[in-house]
Amino acid sequence: MDIEIEEEPSVSTSIHDSSNEKGGCMKRLDSTWRFLQSAHFFIYLTHLLSSWGDRMWHFAVSLFLVELYENSLLLPAVFGLAVSSSLILFGALVGNWVDNNTRMKVVQVALVIQNLSVILCAVVLMLLFVYKTQITILWNGWMKIICYTLVIVIGVIADLASTAMSIAIQRDWIIVIAGDGDKLSNMNATLRQIDLLSKLLSPMAVGQIMTFSSSVVGCGFIAGWNLFSMCFEYLLLRKIYKMTPALAKKGDKQTKEEEVSEGNETAFKDNIAAAVSVEGELINNSTNHNHKETGCIKGILVPGIRTFRDGWIIYYRQPMFLAALGLSFLYMTVLGFDGITMGYAYAQGISSSVLSIMVALSALTGLIGTMVFTMLRKYCGLIHTGCFSSIVQITFLMLCIASVFAPGSPLDLSVPLYSSASDQLEARTTGVYPTDVANASVIKQSDVNSQLPSNLTNSTDIKEYISIALYFAGAISARIGLWSFDLTVTQLMQEMVYESKRGIVNGVQSSMNSIMDLLRFVLVIIMPAPEHFGVLIILSVIFVSAGGLLFFCFARRTLGKDLFKCVCLKEKDSEGNKESTVVAESML
Repeated sequence: MDIEIEEEPSVSTSIHDSSNEKGGCMKRLDSTWRFLQSAHFFIYLTHLLSSWGDRMWHFAVSLFLVELYENSLLLPAVFGLAVSSSLILFGALVGNWVDNNTRMKVVQVALVIQNLSVILCAVVLMLLFVYKTQITILWNGWMKIICYTLVIVIGVIADLASTAMSIAIQRDWIIVIAGDGDKLSNMNATLRQIDLLSKLLSPMAVGQIMTFSSSVVGCGFIAGWNLFSMCFEYLLLRKIYKMTPALAKKGDKQTKEEEVSEGNETAFKDNIAAAVSVEGELINNSTNHNHKETGCIKGILVPGIRTFRDGWIIYYRQPMFLAALGLSFLYMTVLGFDGITMGYAYAQGISSSVLSIMVALSALTGLIGTMVFTMLRKYCGLIHTGCFSSIVQITFLMLCIASVFAPGSPLDLSVPLYSSASDQLEARTTGVYPTDVANASVIKQSDVNSQLPSNLTNSTDIKEYISIALYFAGAISARIGLWSFDLTVTQLMQEMVYESKRGIVNGVQSSMNSIMDLLRFVLVIIMPAPEHFGVLIILSVIFVSAGGLLFFCFARRTLGKDLFKCVCLKEKDSEGNKESTVVAESML
């Protein structure tokens, strides 16, 4: 009878397994520690501080201005108009300044100006809250107007400095720090995730402070945060600069021959080579002209106008111009979660608690969009990712189109563009829209009740929420494609624009975005009634679709050229030139 004896695991095997587990744990800890000491982590921490402060300030300043101007939206509207107009006028100049100065100098100056401007604005607002009565009667009210003007002007300066900071860090520094396309995609997605989380959480934080204390305390908190953030960000940026020696080598003095030869070696950049000579002359002429001209007008105004003109020419001649233009078209939309959307939802009877849930869901789908981007970019390539993201976004926005005609939609084009709330209420109950209040007949309450359906005569109002539900479903779901598309175009601009032109191209891109954003406000001003909001929804989807179409045109043109380049490069593989082939295929 055979007896099977089970062999017990040897002591040496157990020790070996235990040592492997400890070794793996130590490797993970070592990897985590190295990440916490890397330039990647420091750039994320810097962006968190900056984004958190920016989101708090943009949320709080509108509330401060509304409270100061007796709950009127006039001052916030003027502030928003001033910011958008300044970006349109000075976006190219800010970008050109970023290009023509060293990286460390740019972030130092922009960081100090941005934070000190916000601190000064907060102090002025604090004084307005504390001494509002005295300031109102001083100089027959002119002192109050001066203070409002000062807040708006300093706020515009802070926003321009923030734009310069964003161009320098998110469009230049991270390209050098990342080193390759895969790491750049991950860094872009992580920065956008930080931005979305800050957009969601920072207004809640400052809102709680303002609610449970006062607006004065809110101003003081924002001023203190920006002072702390400015010092800490400066230390972090200086550390990143020392850790990454490549940041000290800025390619703003590239020769035309170097640009042309570089364009022949890497994919897509040979599209720039034809325009490089003209672009270089445009920028150099503007720079040299600053030294030749004398006088205030000739020395400052004329070069500024030339830089503005040259910036738009350079932007137009970029190989990814259609893709960048398509991204700007996405800013002409009322489908974002801003004050316009909130106002429309309130008009539909949606409570603030439900709105907060919708905002949270939009942030969640935005985070999903950033993760989708990293996966698609890895398996499909950058350009195919943009095409797929645009299709996803437009498909979900069809739900918003459906909401315009769904039950419960307030769409009624017979309502005059500018009519009072009482006229609109009377029109809804009687079906008659008076165009002249003076000539409108007075309708008795008994006549109104006689014309209402029997189920509404006892002050029972049945609201249908199908329309607003479809609107939110489409707007929230479409953000998956929106943020994936945004990251795609962002990385295309990072990889396809020469280092010496990154600032001015991204500055003009900010101007283009502001033009579309300004157009959105103009359309809302023209059609402010909820009954006309359906028209704005349709126009928004048309602009988003036009942006997708522009990207498809860019993709078709680019992929057709680069497939031909791939064939040409593969023919050179026999000579050992395999690296160029990989570079060309990575963008497809």
